[in-house]
Amino acid sequence: MGMNEHSDLLTRRNTLARAGIIAGAAIVGAATALGAEAPPTSRPAHAAGFLLCLNTATLRGYKLGLAAEIELAAKAGYQAVEPWVESIHKYANEGGSLKDFAKRIADLGLTMESAIGFPEWIVDDDAQRAKGIEQAKRDMDVVAQIGGKRMAAPPAGATKAPGVDLHLAAERYRTLLELGDKMGVVPELEIWGFSQSIRRLGDALFVAAETRHPKACVLADIFHLYKGGSGFEGLRLASASALQLIHMNDYPAEPGIEEIDDAFRVFPGDGVAPLVDILKTLHSHGGTTVLSLELFNHEYWKRDALTIARTGYEKMQAVAAKALA
Repeated sequence: MGMNEHSDLLTRRNTLARAGIIAGAAIVGAATALGAEAPPTSRPAHAAGFLLCLNTATLRGYKLGLAAEIELAAKAGYQAVEPWVESIHKYANEGGSLKDFAKRIADLGLTMESAIGFPEWIVDDDAQRAKGIEQAKRDMDVVAQIGGKRMAAPPAGATKAPGVDLHLAAERYRTLLELGDKMGVVPELEIWGFSQSIRRLGDALFVAAETRHPKACVLADIFHLYKGGSGFEGLRLASASALQLIHMNDYPAEPGIEEIDDAFRVFPGDGVAPLVDILKTLHSHGGTTVLSLELFNHEYWKRDALTIARTGYEKMQAVAAKALA
């Protein structure tokens, strides 16, 4: 998204009181040296149809930089990573080799399942949208260079009323998908619950279907499905190919849906979301669903970064195990 709107979004995330419950139990089975084998608990979830991933937003408050975030994800036991595109650009602009970094990711036993970017591909203004497509091209280029498979495509720049016509959104998403075909990266239509465009799961499924493109898919998020009022029952309508990755988190009973903010996201299992039922639904679709932990909880950032990453991993693994029981 544009710098002003991106700043507004981050401000919105920071304004309300911060909530969160940190696990008190010690976490065992950590990886040791760089490139060490991930904890054995990470293997069964993948075999059962879930791939555990770390979205680096979870570590955003530590300001570690791309390389340190990826190393930490491996140490914590994750099988995959989902970095923010801005951190990839920063790494390259500071002289880092993206080709070498792609090898480093693989050497650590990780895959890069997705990346988070904000190109304004969906907006009504033609000139603004053209700039958004050019930004998407630059973003997809660096994502592809480090081995990324997908990139988030949220309704950046179109979050305020009135919402974008969904038929037009489908045409614009198809344009983005066709760019992705050329770049080797699949754009995932992301739901933003606070937005006036692509606010609900039904909006996203409609737009994806109307593209008539074989790679159209939806990126859902537990918090955003709640915040946007979608609920979770409609997930049964999304096949494994339609919903390949979901942002994992949880939310408390209070504050209510109108007041709750990104900063109130908590570890999976520490809130009131019906996560076990959600994962049962996703598992019933077959295939492998990427579960990517995405949190913005400032209370967590007061703790050690590795502890937070491991805690998130263990709690996500525990919820997946209950869903498979």
